[in-house]
Amino acid sequence: MVIAAVIALLAATGAGGAAAPAAQTPLPIAPGHEAPLPIAVKTPQDLIFKTEVERQYLIVNLMAGGRMGYEAGDFARAARDWEALFKIPNLPPEVVRAVSPLLAEVQRARGGTASTPAPPAAPAAAPVPVVPPAPTDVPAQLEVPSVTTVKGSVSGGGPIGPGGAVIWLKRLDGPTPPPRRGRARVLNQLNKTFVPHVLAIGVGDSVSFRNDDPYFHNVFSLSPGQGFDAGLYSGGKSYAKTFTRPGPVELLCNIHASMLAYIYVVDSAYYAQPRPNGTFTIRNVPPGRYELNAWHESAAAVVKQQLTVGPTGASGIVVRIPGDRAPMVIVPDKYGKPRQTQLGY
Repeated sequence: MVIAAVIALLAATGAGGAAAPAAQTPLPIAPGHEAPLPIAVKTPQDLIFKTEVERQYLIVNLMAGGRMGYEAGDFARAARDWEALFKIPNLPPEVVRAVSPLLAEVQRARGGTASTPAPPAAPAAAPVPVVPPAPTDVPAQLEVPSVTTVKGSVSGGGPIGPGGAVIWLKRLDGPTPPPRRGRARVLNQLNKTFVPHVLAIGVGDSVSFRNDDPYFHNVFSLSPGQGFDAGLYSGGKSYAKTFTRPGPVELLCNIHASMLAYIYVVDSAYYAQPRPNGTFTIRNVPPGRYELNAWHESAAAVVKQQLTVGPTGASGIVVRIPGDRAPMVIVPDKYGKPRQTQLGY
């Protein structure tokens, strides 16, 4: 029977075949979930039986179809199937408990407010009594999964130490939200040193390079795709730049060859910098499967490892930074050439 016939039967009967209220609206479920079982209808009881078979088949297909979309990252399909599922009359409470958290998650991921619909109430009259969920169960069914925290520690990092790392998460079972754009950060030049030595920012953030020394600085970068030249500017002045491409930005000063620092631009909302002892916390992370990434200037490549964030978060994560990056042979000037020994101080 095609889905239109199933909808008509469901609109005409409840879970046990009782007549539904005359004003009930047919379920707006998309075509494509047809029950393949030919069941003859010769008696009223046959009709009740066939209607319930069709109903259960719809529930299974909408649950499974939504889950397939969820696992494939097709949150539009998942939301469509699961929202249609909640329009089926007398939906079993165990189905509501299983699907509600996932539906709320995909609604949040699509940029809207999570508003898992409550299942329709049972018809007033039914030959088979339907036991509604206990009042104390309702908040749990409709509760939006709260975000949680990811905690761990970084080891290694050579002379710079583990505090020089940048940690971020990329979601494996869905889209990763970008960081909030447009924040303004400050990176000082003080006592011929960049402060801080490593600064993690989000894509779209701007950095103000503020000269707090009583002499000139000329901040620049030759990093591929991230290059810039601030030019000479005196104490008390600043140079601002917005970074729109993820990745590391190596910072140098064209006057002071000893000055070196890094900006790391992250394209994930879930990132953090460890404390000097290596411990880190990433907050506001929804449960799911993730790839943890760690950048450090002493490592030749980004360190990656997978983890699962449960309803209570994830902790005890250990990230080890190898010291396998080749040291800088020369400190170039802003034209990429070796420094002239008579310049700089």
